[in-house]
Amino acid sequence: MSRSVAAAPAGPLQLDALPRDADGFRLRGRQASRLETFVDAAFAFAVTLLVVSFDAMPANVPELHEALRRAPAFLAGFAILAMFWATHHRFSRRTGLADARVTTLGLMLIAVALLYVYPLRLIMGIALHFLTGGWAPSPMPIGFSEGEFRSLYVIYGIGFAAMCSIMLLLNRHGLARADVLALDPVERCVLRQEAGAMAWLLIPTAASIVLSLLPMPPGTWWQGLPGIVYCTLAVLMPWYSVRGARELARVRAEESA
Repeated sequence: MSRSVAAAPAGPLQLDALPRDADGFRLRGRQASRLETFVDAAFAFAVTLLVVSFDAMPANVPELHEALRRAPAFLAGFAILAMFWATHHRFSRRTGLADARVTTLGLMLIAVALLYVYPLRLIMGIALHFLTGGWAPSPMPIGFSEGEFRSLYVIYGIGFAAMCSIMLLLNRHGLARADVLALDPVERCVLRQEAGAMAWLLIPTAASIVLSLLPMPPGTWWQGLPGIVYCTLAVLMPWYSVRGARELARVRAEESA
């Protein structure tokens, strides 16, 4: 049975009885739909591809040491996939929506995630190879051409932007169904912040793609600028989180007044 709340919204008394998450959002989707199960399986398979891409199981201690040197790249890729999975999971639990748009965006998320895992593995491996001074092995020969290097950043950026855009559209769709879902001011604020976080992630991504298309001096650190620009997220996202916490506290205070 579909769990589309839009088809049969719960009454006020039923909504008050729903459990809430840490942000105070009433969980309307308490049981996983077939779509959410499919999304979970796709992300699990994407993580498996990250592991399988690191060759075979170590057969001796030197091979184990080599595999452990590849672990940071795997963990970095895993963290990014986990971020998108968790965002989709929160949306599903909070809204319980399973209409045509949610299904379409969910299927798009699955397709992009399974394709995105390949440039994700390459970018993380190369980035950590340079950041560790060569300790972490590179997943591909470093002697690739400037054009190949730039195209890799473009492909990675398009994949990352697609994932962010899908999650942005999902949360915007939840806001568009706010009246049907009977979202209170706090819940509307939380969905706006989820959508806003995805929008902020798109800013350095777009900058990286643009920089990747510009000519860079060969053999200089300028070639790494499309990757370095992602480091701005270490400032942008904590700032957005603090700003969002203040906004949420204000909305809660207004609602309880």
